[in-house]
Formats: sequence, C-alpha cells, structure tokens
Amino acid sequence: MELEQKLLLAGEWIETGDWDELKSPWDESLIARVAEGSEELVDRAVTAAHQVFTEGGLPQFERAEILSRAADLVAERQEDLAQTIAREAGKPIKTARAEASRTVDTLTFSSVEARKLTGSTVPMEASSAGVGKLGVLLRVPLGVVGAISPFNFPLNLVAHKLGPAIAAGNAVVLKPASQTPLSSMKLAEILIEAGLPNGWLSVIPGGGLTVGNALVEHELTAAISFTGSAPVGWGIRSRVPHKRVGLELGSNAPLIVNHDGDWEAAADKARVHAFSHAGQSCISTQRILLHEEIADRFIERIVANVEALKVGDPLDPETDVGPLITPGDRDRVKQWIDEAVESGGEVLTGGELVDEGRCLAPTLIAHPDPRSRVWCEEIFGPVATVDRFTDFDAALERANDSKFGLQAGVFTRDIGNGIKAAETLEFGGVLINEVPTFRADQQPYGGVKDSGNTREGPAYSIIEMTEERFVTFQGG
Repeated sequence: MELEQKLLLAGEWIETGDWDELKSPWDESLIARVAEGSEELVDRAVTAAHQVFTEGGLPQFERAEILSRAADLVAERQEDLAQTIAREAGKPIKTARAEASRTVDTLTFSSVEARKLTGSTVPMEASSAGVGKLGVLLRVPLGVVGAISPFNFPLNLVAHKLGPAIAAGNAVVLKPASQTPLSSMKLAEILIEAGLPNGWLSVIPGGGLTVGNALVEHELTAAISFTGSAPVGWGIRSRVPHKRVGLELGSNAPLIVNHDGDWEAAADKARVHAFSHAGQSCISTQRILLHEEIADRFIERIVANVEALKVGDPLDPETDVGPLITPGDRDRVKQWIDEAVESGGEVLTGGELVDEGRCLAPTLIAHPDPRSRVWCEEIFGPVATVDRFTDFDAALERANDSKFGLQAGVFTRDIGNGIKAAETLEFGGVLINEVPTFRADQQPYGGVKDSGNTREGPAYSIIEMTEERFVTFQGG
C-alpha cells in the first residue's frame, strides 16, 4: 500500500479527507497520497501561529538549541532524506545526498545566528538634543512568516526559510511545492523532535491559487518568503505591498570565459553545473560567452564532457542527469530547443529525448539567436548555450543584457578584468574564476532586476525576518 502523508497543523498531523497523488518524475509511479490543504486550514494554521507568537516568544538560546539538535538529526538521517529527495524530485541520488548534507550546514548556521542576534546602541549624546538619554536599537521578530518553497531543492531551500525564521523568533506556516512536499514534511518532523513547540510551525500542502493565495493574503501573516518564478513572485509583491515580501526568483546565468582564464576548469565545472538536476536551478549555467581565442578548444572539451554524462534513473548512483520534474516541462524545454534551431542555433550535442522519452539529453546550442527563448528566458532544463566574443567589455555588456540578475561567473587571470567585472556586472553575485551556479549556504544569495529583492543565507535572512525598534531612556 502506498504511503499516506498527513499534513502538519500547529503541531498535529491530520488527514483532511482529500488527497493529492504524488507521482515519480522518473516513471510516473505513485509515490504517496498527500493530505490536501485548503484556505480554511491555512487560516487555522496562521491563527495558531499568531497566538503562540503573541503569548510569548521562544528565548534565543532555546531557538538555537532546537536548530542545533535539528541539524544533528538531519545529519543522522541524511540517506533517508536523500532518498526522499531523489524519489519525489527526480534528482540524481548523488546530488540529493549533497543537498541533504548542505541542509545540515543551513540549520547549523541558523542556530549560530539565533545566538548572535542583537541590536545596537545609538550615540544619543552626539547631539545636544540627546544629552542625558540612552538610545538602544532592538531587533525584534516580525510575527508569522508565510513561506512558499520550490520543487528543485525541496529540503535545503525549505531549511533556508524555516531555519532563519525560527532563529529570528518568528512562527512559520509553510506551503511546500506541490510536486515535492515529502522532504519538507520530514524536516518538520525533525524540528518537532528537536523540541519546537506546537503552533510554531505548520506545513500546509496544496495549490498556489488556494493555499498559496490564502497564505499570502491572510491578515495575520507579517511577511512572505517566496522562491519560484518571477511572474508569480512579483505578482505576490504587488498584491500585498504593506507586507515584508522576500523574493528569490529565476535567472539565465551567464558565464564569461576570457582568453586569459582557466578555460579547462571552466569547461569541466560547466559540465556539472549546467546540467545538475537537469538544469532545474535558478543559477544553472545557461549563457556561456567564450573569447574567440579559446572558444574552439572550450567547445571541444565541454562537448566531450557533456556526452560522458550518464542520463537515467535518479536512484542509480551513477546517474548524473535525471528527468525533468514533469512531462510537461520536458516537452516545453524540447520545444524551446527546436525553436532555437529553427532560428539559426546549432545543436552541438543532445537535443533529443532518451530513456524511452523519460529524459531530455543534456544539450548544448551554439550561436543562438539573441532573441530566442533559450538565450533570453530561464530554461530550467538541461540546456546551455555558447557564443563567442572578441572584446571583454562587450562580453560584460552582453551578460548584462538580460532582465535577470542573480549570479554571473567570470574566468580570468587578469585582476583588472576581475575588478571590472565585479564593478560592471549587474547581478546579486559576481563569481570570479567560478561558475555562476556555485552557492555556499552562508553567503548572501539573491538577485536584482527580475531575479528578486532579497538576500538569503541565515545571517542575511534573519535580518530581513526581523525589524528594528528604537528605545530611548531618559536619565534621572
């Protein structure tokens, strides 16, 4: 009998009478039946979260200890969590194991930040008006955080929302991605086992138009933390302008490889980071710009690298690239490839369906039309494009010619070019001698333009999930 997964409502695991069938991205077999949430359950969850928050917060040391114990439990259960990620997300098991390991770091950093969270003093006597006064700036939690997470990192990106929110002293109601709710449910179980009291966390799966909208628009949610597509994210921001809304959205990440850079290392890293999890990452390497002097050698190397990738069953430890999250996404990406070819692009490798149509072969497209969707939009599939340049400044301009601005990578041994790239590229992160897909969980991570308005990483998220309160004392 298949697994029946209840949802978490203010510390209680409940059935709702309605079930969503969760199917494998690999073979469409039934993985689980998941209790379906509703607007009424969101209301109950948010109300309960607001009640426990207003009745009295958790002390900092307690929040820190809960998160530290949770990190230890994730470490103990890494393999089970990785298997869950691989089954529900179609992520290759070796990549899923890396995600589970990173989640330990994310929770550990969150625990550290819970202990470090502090305000500051204000030099009141710096002006004559402040003589005799003591000024203190407190940092206080917002209240109830509504968190909406994506399918592609169903454990670690959930931890990036729950960990800092709890560390800051907020209660949380989470809507996980409909395709991947099981990993977040297991993380919720771990947090409860680690000592998080009832009411401080609810996990309500369901559709964006029902559960998602109810969470965003509820009068008691003080903040929304959203990771997903740009149109949905900015739509949320426009609907609730009075709330704190943190958006981590998409991109079409550029990689510039100059003639003075380590092009071999760049080609080897791009092999992994353009196609890991079938390219379903906001910072998947997508637009590769190559200096003419090294372009032919780079292309020869990366084509060989890509053709050596193993495509197939995500539970096979040898698999590098698995299926896209749904057949519809697979068909969309294939259509974009075909459109790119029709407009003049050249498929260097890949471009076809493999494994009885279950997967899309990792694909490289040369000199695509700059107006084609594989260049302008976020592919979110196992596709990278390559083009050439002769002038480094022109390459920087081409990288900037995008509505997105999450992360960019540049390979160069010239420190002047590295500084110029850092000053010129309009991205939340500029990575010198690294591909744009790199992310450490403690770094400030986020974008500009259509890529978002926030910075994640526990030390940075915790600031955005609190507000400042000024207090002054008059001396006697």
